[in-house]
Formats: sequence, C-alpha cells, structure tokens
Amino acid sequence: MNQLVFIEKGQAVTDSLTVAEVFGKEHKNVLADIRKQVDYAGEEFAQLNFQPGEYLDKNKQPRPKMNLSEEAFTLVAMSYNTKEAVQMKIKFIQEFKRMKEALMTISSPSYMIEDPIKRAQKWIEEQKERLMLEQQMKENEPKVTYYDLILQSKDVINITQIAKDYGLSGKILNQILNEEEVQYKTNGQWLLYSKHQDKGYTKSHTIEYRKSNGENGAKLHTKWTQKGRLFIHNLLSKRGIEPLIDREIDKKEA
Repeated sequence: MNQLVFIEKGQAVTDSLTVAEVFGKEHKNVLADIRKQVDYAGEEFAQLNFQPGEYLDKNKQPRPKMNLSEEAFTLVAMSYNTKEAVQMKIKFIQEFKRMKEALMTISSPSYMIEDPIKRAQKWIEEQKERLMLEQQMKENEPKVTYYDLILQSKDVINITQIAKDYGLSGKILNQILNEEEVQYKTNGQWLLYSKHQDKGYTKSHTIEYRKSNGENGAKLHTKWTQKGRLFIHNLLSKRGIEPLIDREIDKKEA
C-alpha cells in the first residue's frame, strides 16, 4: 500500500485512488462520492480542498483522480461506517496529524525561514536527500552471487533507452514500474522501493545544480545495470510486452 498521506504543493493531502484502495471501493464510486460532496460544499470550499489530477491506468490511458485535504477526506469518508472503515479513518487521521507535525517542525528557528511554503519545501528537500543517500548506500553493498557475476557489466543504461526497446516512452515505463511497486516518485524524482535497492539493479550518482533562487540543489541520476535491464524484461514479459526485436522475429516466423 502506498503512503496514505503525502505532501502536494506544501499541503498534506491524500487522493481518491488511495481512499478507494484502503476502503475496498471502486475508484469510480469514490469519485462519485467526491462529486457529491463538492456539490454540497460549495465552490469556495471545493477549490481549497479538492484538487483534480490524473493518473495512468494499466492500459497507459490517462484517468481522472482527486487530491483531498484532511477536511475534504473527512467529508467523503463520513459515510464509511463499518468497523474496518472506522479503523482505516483513524489511520488516515493519524497520518494527517503526523504530516502536519512534520510541517510544523520545519518552522524551527534554526531554519531561519518564516514562509511556511518555503519551510515545507526545505523539509521535502531534506527528505529527498535522505532517500537518495539510502538508495546509494544499499546499491554499494549488493549481495554478490555467481548469477550476479555473470550479469555484471560496466555498461549502464537509462530508463528512456530501455523503454525504446519495447516501443514505449520513458514516462510510460516509469509508470509501469510504479504500478509494479518497483519505484515511487517523490518531489519529481523516481526512487526504488527499499526491497529493490540492494539487488544491483541500478547505479546512481548525485548531480548538484543551481536553483533559480541561487541555492544549491541535488538530484539523483539513476541508470540501470544489465541485471536491472533483465529484471525489467522479465517484469514486462509477464504483462505480455515484448521487445521490438522479438516482435520482428515472430512476424518473420509466422
């Protein structure tokens, strides 16, 4: 299960996909519940607390979703009153509280930042740096087996190059890896889930850059090893997605 509550534009929110998954409901029915509450709440409240967005379904088609503030979530989930649903609402409330406390912690005078949006951005940057360091540390201590030695190669490749082998875009392949719980996106960057970080699938290094406001920033540049490329190939094969070269061979043999 993905994170229940996350930060979006300096605000703690959840979304309709998460609500549907956690409460065991069809996403279309959750969206219908949301539309009803939007109508009841009025335009001013809706604009502040309901933010429309999109996601890619399993067929790579864009579908609507909705981000919800804590107030919006409370309205939508008010009618979910089974014993299990009440327990999940408590977890959501706890997560909203935890995220807000994290944002409040950023207001510590040591940061010398008075703007709450800037404080939130500062906290996000620090979390991003921690996650990047965690991934790099785990990549540097892979478990070496004979199978690993066979697959070891100095050549690494980026996600866009791998995607082209299958006639896909890098954006679509990243989304597939997200759906398969291989990686997740945080603050505009894709990072591996911890269960994949020590497998030797990627090699990463940090690139420092200058932000528009003159501050230094850091971004993780991730490339896939040949072992990671084979992992992606096996994953896509299970979805019935073959490399272009294999499709050409199939056509010639047909």
